Amino acid sequence: SIAIYKKASEYALTKGIIISDTKFEWGKYGDKVILIDEVLTPDSSRFWPQESYSPGKSQPSFDKQFVRDHLEKSGWDKQSSPPSLPEDVIQITSQKYLEAYAKLTGKEISN
Repeated sequence: SIAIYKKASEYALTKGIIISDTKFEWGKYGDKVILIDEVLTPDSSRFWPQESYSPGKSQPSFDKQFVRDHLEKSGWDKQSSPPSLPEDVIQITSQKYLEAYAKLTGKEISN
C-alpha cells in the first residue's frame, strides 16, 4: 500500500494535486493477496489542489468531500437511506471529478 501511495502521490504532485489520503482494499484469492477495489479515485482518496494548500486549514478538494459536507449540513441521521442530492450538488461534484481527471491526465472529458 505504501509503495503504491508513494508512486501515485509523487506523480500527482507533478500535476499540482496532493493526495492527502486514500484507501486500498486487499483480499485473498487462493494463496495470493490481491487488490480488490477501485483505487486512487475521488471516491477513495482526498485530492487537494497544491497551489491553494494551507496547513492547518480546511482544504478545497477534487473529491467526494463536497457531497459529505452537503449531507452533514442536510441533517441526515446516517441511519436511514441518504436523501437525494440536489442537482447543483451533483453538477459541482461532477465538475470537481472532471477537473481532477483533467489535471492528472492532461485530457478533458466533456460533461
